[in-house]
Amino acid sequence: MHIPDGYLSPATCAVLYGGSAPFWYVALRRLKRALHTQMVPLLSLFAAFSFIVMMFNLPLPGGTTGHAVGVGIAAIVLGPWASIIAISIALVIQAVFFGDGGITAIGANCFNMAIVGSLAAWAVYRLISGRAAIDSPRRVVAGALAGYFAINLSALVAAIEFGIQPLLYRDASGTPLYAPYPLHITIPAMMIGHLTVAGLAELVLTAGVVAYLQRAEPGLLKGTAPGAPAHAGERRGPARSGWRATRPLWIALAALMVLTPLGILAVGSAWGEWTPAEYANAASRQQMTAAAGGQAPPAYAPAGLRHLASIWTAPMPRYAPPFLQSPTFGYLLSAVAGTGLILLVFLLAGWFTNRRAE
Repeated sequence: MHIPDGYLSPATCAVLYGGSAPFWYVALRRLKRALHTQMVPLLSLFAAFSFIVMMFNLPLPGGTTGHAVGVGIAAIVLGPWASIIAISIALVIQAVFFGDGGITAIGANCFNMAIVGSLAAWAVYRLISGRAAIDSPRRVVAGALAGYFAINLSALVAAIEFGIQPLLYRDASGTPLYAPYPLHITIPAMMIGHLTVAGLAELVLTAGVVAYLQRAEPGLLKGTAPGAPAHAGERRGPARSGWRATRPLWIALAALMVLTPLGILAVGSAWGEWTPAEYANAASRQQMTAAAGGQAPPAYAPAGLRHLASIWTAPMPRYAPPFLQSPTFGYLLSAVAGTGLILLVFLLAGWFTNRRAE
């Protein structure tokens, strides 16, 4: 679901940067107070969780791959505005340092996954959970459906962005300049995999974390459930959110990080993430044809795609540091580096905010 450079026209990218900007502005305004508090560990934790979860590629129908996003649980615990910032930071770091998603498409990817995903997950969760108690099974069901709906709505928006490109941007001969497939191909191609495998992964992930937090740290679920009645085992006062309080969650994240090399077992590229060179590769063309319902891709990558695809070279492209020969160790090192960069961003943001307040 990470749109690379070249699949969207510059005009489309500009519109989506512009569409994302008001949400980022409101989210940062609302988050300003949180950076003065012990929310920084939680923001870092769920941004890092999203980053790591997105490294676990899953095989999808048609020979492509996909992944969960972690946006459901981020919105449920942090609320929609903090979730927008947390997921956006993860996506920016993925694009800049690892080439997962394009520099020109950061606005699009953040709009799809961080903004649409966060708002959808929060709305579905609040609607279904209602005023149920924090430890109610209803909240687990609400979390599951929130995650499932959020990732599928994000995928649908991305599919539409892909599909309108050949309608709007063609050369003089009528050849698409950017993403080459129309809506009647992009929507089924994206949605079949997300309605089945990737959506179910997000569903299970969100429900599992909600169920765990109900037992281990119910206070973290209270922030987005202000009307929920307290239960006997719930701590009084605000949720613990400092570094010590979140230590068990960081330990769990570290264990998940160690398992990230499992994410490279799924072969094939994600839909719409093929490089220009893959358009001329026989094996890749076969995969692209299967993923597009039997329609073969263009003989060569579209001209606009080729031009924009080389606009940025990430230091560790596709989570494969060029100075390492081992793909497994390179993938693990990328997970560690990405988590470290996320921590650094939020620590600096917290420090800068506190410094300005003095």
